[in-house]
Amino acid sequence: MALKSTVFKADLQVSDMDRHYYQGHALTIAQHPSETDERMMVRVLAFALNADESLVFGKGLSSEDEPDLWRKELTGEVDLWIELGQPDEQRIRRAAGRAHRVIIYTYSGRGAEVWWKKTSAAVARTKNVTVIDVAPATVEALAALTERTMQLQFMVQDGHAQVISGETIIPIELTTLT
Repeated sequence: MALKSTVFKADLQVSDMDRHYYQGHALTIAQHPSETDERMMVRVLAFALNADESLVFGKGLSSEDEPDLWRKELTGEVDLWIELGQPDEQRIRRAAGRAHRVIIYTYSGRGAEVWWKKTSAAVARTKNVTVIDVAPATVEALAALTERTMQLQFMVQDGHAQVISGETIIPIELTTLT
């Protein structure tokens, strides 16, 4: 018998002063049975960092043809392709060929460092791929916020981001690798 996804709801308020984007998003997040809370919350973080009315979650772990998040233009062209984790070189090339811009968010600490050493040369050959590492402390703190129903505020100002949930404030530590 196949396991079903667990559904989470997040009321996400985004105040991104750097992009002048201020919007609320009612997110429904399907957590694949094999997906950790850490990965799911990095998906929410990636959504918040790139929030837009057209940004949507892909089919995720169950689909090889779709990213974790993406934004398509009205013509159907993929404007933004967002991957999480440590995609292989072939997947990166395929994404770079299909989208105007690709962002990869790594989040697994030492594993991400090893992946980056192996993959950085391939990424350097692409013009439209950005790799951002989310600090392990940030990932751990975000995972601690996981609830079936979440109220999250995401704020960005002068290049610094934070997530607020109730009395908890989490500074977001990101390192742009390329």
